[in-house]
Amino acid sequence: WLPMIGFTALPHLGGLYGGYITRKEVKTWYPTLQKPSWRPPNAAFPVVWTCLYTGMGYGSYLVWKELGGFTEDALVPLGLYGLQLALNWAWTPIFFGAHKLKLALLELMLLTGTVGATIVSWYPISRTATLLMAPYLAWLCLATSLNYCIWRDNPEKKEE
Repeated sequence: WLPMIGFTALPHLGGLYGGYITRKEVKTWYPTLQKPSWRPPNAAFPVVWTCLYTGMGYGSYLVWKELGGFTEDALVPLGLYGLQLALNWAWTPIFFGAHKLKLALLELMLLTGTVGATIVSWYPISRTATLLMAPYLAWLCLATSLNYCIWRDNPEKKEE
């Protein structure tokens, strides 16, 4: 039980830190941005991310278990998972913390590609784990589109 709980909980650690950064900015800076009409309401984001983090965390546990732990065979699938998790955690400080919309967009595109690679690497190992990552990839496509529109519609001010 302990590994399952640990793997499932791990993604939430970055989510908690991201929530801490986001909380203030959602009330101050974020409302000043032009956003597309189709963006989800602010209240949806913590609910969605809780579900996505739980799914990806449990999926990583299934891959780890199927491969017998941190074995040589686990290097690529769990390494890609770790990379995407680090990229996931990095987006919030870039977007909400530093207000770097373009950099956040580039980082998000890299994240989305890494999640796609993670899914491809997981498919032969665990179909269930792969399916648990599918909603995450779909959400990242939406998030990338949203980040793009926000970047496009809110030109960054040049520093002098």
